[in-house]
Amino acid sequence: MKDYIKHDEWSIIEEGFIPAYNRISESIFSIGNGRFGQRANFEEQYSGDTLPGNYLAGIYYPDKTRVGWWKNGYPEYFAKVLNATEWIGIDVSFDGEVLDLAKCEVEDFRRELNMKEGYLERSFVARMESGRRVKVHAKRFCSIVQDEVGALRYSITPLDFSGTLSLTPYVNADVINEDANYDEKFWVEVDKKVKRRQGYVLAETKKTQFQACTGMKFSIHQGGKEIDFNAYRLQKEKYVGCTVDLPCEEGQETVVYKYASNVTSMNHDKGELMDLCKQHVKSAFKQGFDALLAEQAQAWKNKWEEADIHIEGDVAAQQGIRFNIFQLYQTYTGEDERLNIGPKGFTGEKYGGSTYWDTEAYCFPFYLATADQHVARNLLVYRYKHLQKAIENAEKLGFTDGAALYPMVTMNGEESHNEWEITFEEIHRNGAIAYAIYDYIRYTGEKEYLSEYGLEVLIAIARFWAQRVHFSERNGQYMMHGVTGPNEYENNINNNWYTNYIARWCLSFAMEAIEYVEQNAPDRYKAIEEQIKFYKHTETKQWKAIIEQLYLPKDEELGIFVQHDGFLDKELLTVDDLRPEDRPLNQNWSWDRILRSVFIKQADVLQGLYFFEDHFDDGTIRRNFDYYEPRTVHESSLSPCVHAILAAKLGREEKAYEMYLRTARLDLDDYNNDTEDGCHTTSMAGTWMAFVKGFGGMRTYNDRLAFRPFITKNWKSYSFKVRYRGSYIEVRVGGGKTQIINHSEQEVPMVLYGEEQTLPANGQLEAAFPTH
Repeated sequence: MKDYIKHDEWSIIEEGFIPAYNRISESIFSIGNGRFGQRANFEEQYSGDTLPGNYLAGIYYPDKTRVGWWKNGYPEYFAKVLNATEWIGIDVSFDGEVLDLAKCEVEDFRRELNMKEGYLERSFVARMESGRRVKVHAKRFCSIVQDEVGALRYSITPLDFSGTLSLTPYVNADVINEDANYDEKFWVEVDKKVKRRQGYVLAETKKTQFQACTGMKFSIHQGGKEIDFNAYRLQKEKYVGCTVDLPCEEGQETVVYKYASNVTSMNHDKGELMDLCKQHVKSAFKQGFDALLAEQAQAWKNKWEEADIHIEGDVAAQQGIRFNIFQLYQTYTGEDERLNIGPKGFTGEKYGGSTYWDTEAYCFPFYLATADQHVARNLLVYRYKHLQKAIENAEKLGFTDGAALYPMVTMNGEESHNEWEITFEEIHRNGAIAYAIYDYIRYTGEKEYLSEYGLEVLIAIARFWAQRVHFSERNGQYMMHGVTGPNEYENNINNNWYTNYIARWCLSFAMEAIEYVEQNAPDRYKAIEEQIKFYKHTETKQWKAIIEQLYLPKDEELGIFVQHDGFLDKELLTVDDLRPEDRPLNQNWSWDRILRSVFIKQADVLQGLYFFEDHFDDGTIRRNFDYYEPRTVHESSLSPCVHAILAAKLGREEKAYEMYLRTARLDLDDYNNDTEDGCHTTSMAGTWMAFVKGFGGMRTYNDRLAFRPFITKNWKSYSFKVRYRGSYIEVRVGGGKTQIINHSEQEVPMVLYGEEQTLPANGQLEAAFPTH
């Protein structure tokens, strides 16, 4: 855990340059707009430790799989989001001496991510090797209004000398991915153009043949006025730039305004990319930096008015939740059903930028309650459009008759993860896909989704589970062997409780969906039945038998669900038995030692109790929480939020706050020593869940929105807003009471502290905190 980020309600602030933390800061201070994103790399050259990153939504490369021992069923590639053309670069030198902070004494360094208005700002004074001192101030943003445009302002002032300043704004597609399996470069040049103050590079990815054009246009100001200049044009492979030499006087500020655009063949015809990029760049140049920034600030103001969470009395908690919400909105807008949310968003290469089950289990509830309904729907449609690929994935593993196994990792629906214990065994991911459909219908009331898209997915998933289990003659029950649950510190186990439970639930929910569509959309049902060759009587008969006889491990004496067969035979230590130097285990222990230990990477049994809490009484949840929470090391970013929600439900205020703060500040404080690889974007939605479902107690029961808020002693008050079935609802908690305010024209049936009520249109409800 690190503590170098200054606490502030609306900004992420770093004061003082610590080179050893630079990669962490590059992740934390990343900016994006849902269409592209940029790590917080420096504009000027930097020869120190850095991970360059400009990422374009949907653009990937199928990097050939590299494993020591090939196994049948392995995917042939690992899909990777690509580091794309560098658009922020400006080389700076004085009389031939290059400005490079790795070779300077750095003073007054300050970096700020302004979340309120959506920009990154950096300033410093550098003493160069010659002894010369220069002051730099830079500001940049990725426009969320014009989502193919970025802009930056870069000012430089010599403090104690005069001389010749050389500036080289450029765009550079000769970039690498640090995680490339074979040290391969993934971009080839198609075309490039450079003029006096403009430059464009059109590049294409190998194999996938995506094209992207990145361009720039810049102006230079001195003495507060734009100046004319002559530029030396630079061209080399996949690179264009313009070098400008200027006289600079001591104390005189020189400002470069650089406007850039990234356009791709994901969204436009290849033949028009160069011209379109030029249009965007010229339009941004004409509009000007200040106008673009004002437009950006207004757009972010509108977002915050709808989705802000306000906490009074705890700056660390406030900063954490706003940072998480900010990064989520920078990553995914929901306007393009072809896109999804990678675990690192636009902040790093790790995990390939691909889609995981994280989306359905953690991100989906956030977008469901904070954005227009079509945003969450598009996440479901994304999986529907990959259904045929999911069926093909299952076929590669020997499944038949339309059974579908959704991939653990994907860009296009095809499995691209190549660790056998994950690819073949972490099959609970199928359950998360089905659960998201259920969650959507429960929250929105749009049951019609089942007939349009949902039923086909649910039947294909049910077919998979029906083939994946086997009947044990010796025990007289169905079982599931050779799996990995959410706790990835256990592999190739038998009868993981969570996997078995969600498989059984999937079969039950599929049958409910079948009945609904058959009764309410008979023509559509008939068409589906014929299309997928579904034999209702035969198939559902088997499903019912599995539901009734599927083994769910339980220990009657302890009154808990057993994570998997043999779990209770381990050495039953708790986290308190670990030495501080052991943590995190995945960086200090051998994998063999981890697998043999009792320690849990992330919520496993507790993940099931969170999903299906209405299936269990509080006593059951409490006993399992008390058993598994002390053995969980939370070395997955996805773990603390589930524990926070369950702790809140059980009235464990201090544990709920501890887990909330851990998930909210996971990256800001680098809890797991891995933020340098990128922020944990998908777990950031878990932070929102921990707050709204934990402290706010928000649930949906029987077509009613329910709240049971409480407030931790660390806070004076808090408030949040959600959308629900066309209504816009605000929750305010503090002063011993809860207020629910309806900012819409329709009344809302709801439950407040267990009591059914009606929230009037444009009205409010108020209730004192329960005394018990």
